[in-house]
Amino acid sequence: MNNTTTFEVEIQQGIPTKLPPKKAYDANVNHAPIRKKILSADEEKLALRNALRYFDKKHHAELLPEFKDELDRYGRIYMYRLMPDYKMYARPIEEYPGKSQEAKALMLMIQNNLDPAVAQHPHELITYGGNGGVFQNWAQYLLTMQYLSEMTDEQTLVMYSGHPMGLFPSHKNAPRVVVTNGMVIPNYSKPDDWEKFNALGVSQFGQMTAGSFMYIGPQGIVHGTTITVLNGFRKINKSPEGGLFVTAGLGGMSGAQPKAGNIAGCVTVCAEVNPKATKTRHEQGWVDVVIANLDELAARVKQAKANKEAVSIAYDGNVIDVWEKFDEENIHIDLGSDQTSLHNPWAGGYYPAGYSYEESNKMMSAEPEKFKAVVQESLRRHVDSVNKHTQKGTYFFDYGNAFLLEASRAGAKVFKDENGNLINAGQLTNPNADFAYKSYVQDIMGPMCFDYGFGPFRWVCASGKPEDLAKTDAIATKVLEELKAEAPAEVQQQMADNIKWIKGAKENKLVVGSQARILYADAEGRMKIAAAFNKAIEKGEIGPVVLGRDHHDVSGTDSPFRETSNIYDGSKFTADMAIQNVIGDSFRGATWVSIHNGGGVGWGEVINGGFGMLLDGSKNANQKLHAMLHWDVNNGIARRSWARNKEAIFAIKRAMQMEPNLKVTLPNLVDDALLEN
Repeated sequence: MNNTTTFEVEIQQGIPTKLPPKKAYDANVNHAPIRKKILSADEEKLALRNALRYFDKKHHAELLPEFKDELDRYGRIYMYRLMPDYKMYARPIEEYPGKSQEAKALMLMIQNNLDPAVAQHPHELITYGGNGGVFQNWAQYLLTMQYLSEMTDEQTLVMYSGHPMGLFPSHKNAPRVVVTNGMVIPNYSKPDDWEKFNALGVSQFGQMTAGSFMYIGPQGIVHGTTITVLNGFRKINKSPEGGLFVTAGLGGMSGAQPKAGNIAGCVTVCAEVNPKATKTRHEQGWVDVVIANLDELAARVKQAKANKEAVSIAYDGNVIDVWEKFDEENIHIDLGSDQTSLHNPWAGGYYPAGYSYEESNKMMSAEPEKFKAVVQESLRRHVDSVNKHTQKGTYFFDYGNAFLLEASRAGAKVFKDENGNLINAGQLTNPNADFAYKSYVQDIMGPMCFDYGFGPFRWVCASGKPEDLAKTDAIATKVLEELKAEAPAEVQQQMADNIKWIKGAKENKLVVGSQARILYADAEGRMKIAAAFNKAIEKGEIGPVVLGRDHHDVSGTDSPFRETSNIYDGSKFTADMAIQNVIGDSFRGATWVSIHNGGGVGWGEVINGGFGMLLDGSKNANQKLHAMLHWDVNNGIARRSWARNKEAIFAIKRAMQMEPNLKVTLPNLVDDALLEN
């Protein structure tokens, strides 16, 4: 008797030999913005040739006008016709066809990234950030899933910017998949280069965890934002109760901000110009109240501050209007930031004030130069309003989205002269001057978390069972409490914050998509939690678990304006750490590894790497987790220590005491007075 399901058959067939009927465009779905026309006539023909090479020649005549229409209409060839008819979500691992358990774990994670409840623009295969693609088109998805269903543990799938190059012979301890995204030659890494190469179908922007199949919905950024907000209030010596946090963005990543504000216990106002994004976050319970009127917003915020409510309010409109209104009403903002996708300001990452969402999207593709001009005008206005609030005592931080960078390029006053006056880049006498405001990594996450080795450790219960997630929460809590009892004073606060987080994770309803969890842990914590999971799997108490992390971590990313912005030895523009991270993970036991250009702060601005690892309860998995997780964290601490970061020097010395085989070059500190003579 054949028990193969329709779903399994569709996965195994890959690109169908008989073309499915053309699909109608679903206007109810949150679609990616129309991309500007950037290809020449000859390049458009090349893009069509590139798209048609996925299909048998007999289909070319039928598909050519359809793909040409997509390219003309949307600026990209997505191959909507090939979208699967089955529901897209992370199924329990045993429901996937295949010969390799590790390959099945990858299929689960890919489908989670494309789940409409998780993905920002699911029909365009974009998970978050406006451009963070899992694949460039649906043919790549179908072919990748087919390869994974055929793969054995003696093969490795090679992925070039969403394109599955093929299965190559390897061995069981090699990664099952190696992913690269956007790895173009540096001189061809400007924003328009991305537009061109993506339109041609030869490269993509994988963000951080979109194109590496490790996104777990906004929960990851909820945790990071919660830690940031808590430490932000600590920095200004104020309790979050009755405090006000103002920011922008309710998309794939930024949508976590109001939820994090609620957990931290403050009043949060988060502006969003896309009504569909606001509606999604409100329906998911990630934002409490939606208000479209500025007078009503001001009154509600005053009430919430007076009553010390933990409440999140979405403003249905542009955040610039909020900053200006609160200045007029003299509403004090304690913490201010912005998490719009300013790493890609000309393609939907940031919307100008004074224009509707629809008007902006039309201008973006039809009048790109005008759109750029009005965005830069809005950035100057945005910063002017922020400056008024900071002069009243607001603590503003750049949230690593290139806000200050793009604002400086727009001529906004984001620098200070020698007298403390706010000026623009054209007024600078020192071209290497720092911004007037710090990045959250410089001020908060770098010295308080990353330098100590604490970063986003995450896992997914591959069984899909909520009860397995609850068991892993309990296991992680027990491990953290045991570690906290022996931890040095320098990391006690980290431990306490994460124990509080994991204990409240279930009641805060953080799961969107797969049964996943995240917390911040150092190498010791990650290894001990993972080993405890593997032991529970071996005993049959829980099903398999996929380990991963955000690339926004201790070691994974070289980004001079975010992850490595607190590196002051001149090396913050180098990318040795991220490359070494991925190379080291690949031969120490990762199930898959990825390395990307772009992510978080934009194409050409960052190199970031990540991994995934399947725990199956075996001795082999136990050996791999210890070897890989130890390296994955300590590589970054060693680099941060060499940059003379005092917290990292403390952390790497502690790591060497714990592991005799670890021997790291330590810096010799120079007396400042000596250099002044």
